[in-house]
Amino acid sequence: MTTLEGRVALVTGASRGIGRALAVALAREGAHVVALARGQGALEFLYDEIVGFGGEATIVPLDVAEFDNLDRLGACIHERWKKLDILVGNAGLLGPVTPLPHADSPQWSRLLDVNVTANWRLIRAMDVLLRASDAGRAVFVTSGAAHRIKPYWGPYAVTKAALNALARTYAAETQNTSQVKVMLANPGPLRTQMRAAAMPGEDPETLRTPEELAPRLVALCRPDWTETGKLYDFPTDSIIDFA
Repeated sequence: MTTLEGRVALVTGASRGIGRALAVALAREGAHVVALARGQGALEFLYDEIVGFGGEATIVPLDVAEFDNLDRLGACIHERWKKLDILVGNAGLLGPVTPLPHADSPQWSRLLDVNVTANWRLIRAMDVLLRASDAGRAVFVTSGAAHRIKPYWGPYAVTKAALNALARTYAAETQNTSQVKVMLANPGPLRTQMRAAAMPGEDPETLRTPEELAPRLVALCRPDWTETGKLYDFPTDSIIDFA
């Protein structure tokens, strides 16, 4: 008997990297995965893989910055399943690695839209569905850049710090009023396209893969997970209390 049989999971940024690896891992454990990403072709490949091993998936070609469509997606999930058991806010952008004065307004706004506001809109759209689950779980993918302040990483770091505050606030608001548990996850350096863009001279073979991370994130999504408002740190394989 798979551990997530009968559960519904929404994963953003599901077409590649961490999101794709996690979507596959959740489906292998029995969850019906609602996979959201911009790339239709990559989503279709993901769908074929999941269906190929007997899993279940629904693909949603959508930019998370299309905020009203996130509300419509929430309505569709309610109409079909009446609940959402797992929400994974994984979609994110690196943005420009540049001095703060050199980042232009469109870049700054786009980063805030994708890395922060989209996750708030997801919370707003999916909260009632997570509360309808007997064990709603929300996981948001953050970064060590949120607290390790480095020159030129300002735009990305600011949005991840804001995401941390967003998720921790949601955890505090649901802690005593529902069965919802909310976690942040720091993947650390992984073999992804985003990492390659940030560190072009780095040997990717020295890095761990999203497939190695995925089982740890699945654990945060299970009904028996009890922590909330904390950070799972993959490099140290530990749970960190922000306090």
